[in-house]
Amino acid sequence: MWREWRRGRALRDKADAYVATLTLEPSADDVAWLSEHGTGGDVDHARWELRYARRALGLLSAQRDALDDRTASVVARALASALSRDKAVAPGKLRVAEHQLNERLRAYSEALVNRQGEGSGWHLGRALLEFAGRREAVSAEDVAHASEILSRYLGDGNAALRERFGSADLPEDIAPSAARDLTR
Repeated sequence: MWREWRRGRALRDKADAYVATLTLEPSADDVAWLSEHGTGGDVDHARWELRYARRALGLLSAQRDALDDRTASVVARALASALSRDKAVAPGKLRVAEHQLNERLRAYSEALVNRQGEGSGWHLGRALLEFAGRREAVSAEDVAHASEILSRYLGDGNAALRERFGSADLPEDIAPSAARDLTR
């Protein structure tokens, strides 16, 4: 029983460390770009959208890419806890912040699996711009830049996930797709 408790505690500690990387503030360059190209000059809105994006994409990374099935749920709990302590969330507005994060989770999740047209990267960029307030026609350059920002966030999330929770270590002669057959 003690050993299981320690394993659970270690998993929660890893999730807390992972979420700490997801709650880093977006870069000033990203905020400035989204403010100019998405939110009509509203820097605070741009910052919030980028915060939500990083957190949502980090949770989606944990759901899709973690080695342990428990990782995503532990990360979700740690993310919810971090959001409840976030000083940028106004008192009494936690449920609004949770609702907005969940909206972004759904939209980014759908974008990641949408291969139509220009592919999932384009759909990610378009989703960010729509949340920022750009619902009218948007230039291909703006969607591409928004996509680059979110692709970077997704890559950073994946790197932090591997750093905190480990990565698969397969022999060179075994393809990842064949690893499932070895466990049967």
